[in-house]
Amino acid sequence: MNSISANLNIMIKASEKASKALIRDFGELEKLQVSKKGPRDFVSNADIRAEKIIIEVLKKAKPNYSILSEESGNEYNKDKDNVWIIDPIDGTVNFLHGIPHFAISIALKSGNKIVSGLIFDPIKNEIFYAEEDNGAYFNNHRIRVSQKNDINDCLFASGGKINKQLNIQYRRSGSAALDMAYVAAGRYDGFFHHDLSVWDIAAGIILIEEAGGIINKIDLSKTKNLDVIASNPDIHNKMLEKIDNF
Repeated sequence: MNSISANLNIMIKASEKASKALIRDFGELEKLQVSKKGPRDFVSNADIRAEKIIIEVLKKAKPNYSILSEESGNEYNKDKDNVWIIDPIDGTVNFLHGIPHFAISIALKSGNKIVSGLIFDPIKNEIFYAEEDNGAYFNNHRIRVSQKNDINDCLFASGGKINKQLNIQYRRSGSAALDMAYVAAGRYDGFFHHDLSVWDIAAGIILIEEAGGIINKIDLSKTKNLDVIASNPDIHNKMLEKIDNF
């Protein structure tokens, strides 16, 4: 196993503990009480429970760090420069429909950059993680973005509203975090998406960067309405041409 920091080790422990509750809830979907959070966005008891577990583990280890979470919002503590960014279930709609494609996403922002990130798929038991200047990993094995250079051979991921017909192969999985993890692992060749929230993408940013990918500059002072375009370096310019004004 590669050497990881104390902070990343805490993130792994938090995600593993929360995943046990998520797997249990996923098997008992009919018992979940769901309340509406937006036109296409639902929050469940499982979401809130997983977030609580994650925050408890992180706070116990780093009580002064601040927190930004999808369900709880902002919690500023003594250390405002170090912020945990948490999405307890990225892919909530999939989760609630019994589709086994969702993930826990945790990132650490230090100053104005993401320094570590983790995306954990509890159903498939797949964990993707990365730290600044230390590479990206999948289940303890080093990963790199794909090396394809013919865009016609590439498969991309996206989601949300797309404003034009695109002449590329792409999929909509319902989980931006896993889409970005899959780009880092070379499963997808690129990812593009409008109007995401920072907790959807924070961990994915460092995963793609540390796996050798290219990602557009993202303003991490914003929490919502963020656009992401990422791919392997060989096809990035071709991808930009294909999805122009998507």
